[in-house]
Amino acid sequence: MGIIDWATSPWGEDVPVHISFFLLWVSAIAGLLFLIIHAIWVRYFAKAEAFAGATPPALASSIPAKVPRHSLAARLFHWIMAAAMFALLITAFLPKVGVQFPWVTYHWIAGLVLTASILFHIVHASFWLDFKSIWPDKIDLQDGVRRLQRATGKNAPVPRRSGKYPLENKMYHAVIVLAGLSVMITGVFMMSRVRTPIFLRNPYLFGDMTWGMMYVLHGLAGVGLIALIMVHVYFAVRPEKLVITKSMVFGTLDRDHYLHHHDPQRWPVTGSSPEERQMTA
Repeated sequence: MGIIDWATSPWGEDVPVHISFFLLWVSAIAGLLFLIIHAIWVRYFAKAEAFAGATPPALASSIPAKVPRHSLAARLFHWIMAAAMFALLITAFLPKVGVQFPWVTYHWIAGLVLTASILFHIVHASFWLDFKSIWPDKIDLQDGVRRLQRATGKNAPVPRRSGKYPLENKMYHAVIVLAGLSVMITGVFMMSRVRTPIFLRNPYLFGDMTWGMMYVLHGLAGVGLIALIMVHVYFAVRPEKLVITKSMVFGTLDRDHYLHHHDPQRWPVTGSSPEERQMTA
């Protein structure tokens, strides 16, 4: 069974039309397996967290009881994007399992909401937030290797505390960016093939092969988002991660959590860091 379904064009060419439906289940099962394996690992095999270094008492005493983490604009973006993502997945895949409704209209409306939210976030993060804080740096990669070595029983230095975002968050962000931009860009072009009050319908904008590859990329990114969102929700509701989830609701972290997991030198919350200026504006 191939991962791409093909058809013959009026000119006798084999062109891709969409991905095979079974990939939906592959993504869902892969996400479920990850959840099960991770839960077993944490329950029976994972070691207690340990970090090198400690915050000097004078600096620790200057940290506020509630550490600003996400601005109101960032939180609104997150929840609007989340709603649009769920709407897109529901309208894309429920018809595949036999649930019929006017899904095309709901799908492109959710797609426009997702596109607007992503464009807003790109501008907001580039000019009002610390854009570099979400991308891995040298320390992240070094400590990632150390954690892997220690998890496999090898001798390695104790990893240091992270900046605002741990390496795992940064890696997930990079993957979700690729998937999100893929569905967004292809989806905007695909809107030219349906009747909307916004764009003039033009199904001849691209040739059959280009349209086919666009549908395939859109579908692959879409089914990939199933597993990615399953993983994201799973970590959001894990007991040890609830403090992070709450920060996406209320905007702050408790001081004790901040001091234990984050290095004030890498994520300063006193003085005049870009994050602090944004959160206190």
